[in-house]
Amino acid sequence: MPDTRRWTHERLGRARLYACVDARAQHGDLPEFLDAILLGGVDIVQLRDSSISVAEELAALAIVRERCQAHEALWAVNDRVDIALAAGAPIVHLGQADMPVEVARGLLGPDVVIGRSTHSPEQARQAAHDVEVGYFAVGPVWPTPTKPGRPGIGVQVVSEVAAAPWSQHKPWFAIGGVDSTSVREVMRAGATRAVVVRAVTQADSPEHAARELRDVLAAAQADAAAGHAAQVFDAATAGETV
Repeated sequence: MPDTRRWTHERLGRARLYACVDARAQHGDLPEFLDAILLGGVDIVQLRDSSISVAEELAALAIVRERCQAHEALWAVNDRVDIALAAGAPIVHLGQADMPVEVARGLLGPDVVIGRSTHSPEQARQAAHDVEVGYFAVGPVWPTPTKPGRPGIGVQVVSEVAAAPWSQHKPWFAIGGVDSTSVREVMRAGATRAVVVRAVTQADSPEHAARELRDVLAAAQADAAAGHAAQVFDAATAGETV
């Protein structure tokens, strides 16, 4: 790929569906599972599995990298800047309690995209304005077993972020309890991208589950684009009649 950095940022800009997955150790089907969700329309895969060793994580990431590259999708490392460097990851995702973004950037260099977890409109605003952050996630919208003890922030926060002018200039994703039913609620709140976990990892047909989610997100994106076009037309028409 002639310009990996440019391609990564362009691909991120087109991304709608982001999946956090474990190493599938109990199933032994990580390559097949990844092929299924990527065929279904997942744009970004993040390996998130606290039950495995560093060596096992690097081995699983090699599979994630291979399958994502085969499908021209992005892949991410969760939390660990050192593992992201060792694996050659294009993305590392950092929580609020993880390594500070500016420290991570100093270690990663300029090419790796840094994602950021946010749990309030203020944290989202900070991430949106941070030039070192490539995208941010807003949530958890609903309580989720992947983050035990953390309350959901509610759909209203998604609405506040979606309505803020600063949220329009950087990709952001609704996360936390999002599935084929609740995704419609966060879309109505103004989100056009989502992160899913159990909706694909526990699905009987991961490919079908991913495709269903992708279709809802694509429709929401089309509606948002149509709404923006209508606003531009209305503004132009109003200018002509003045």
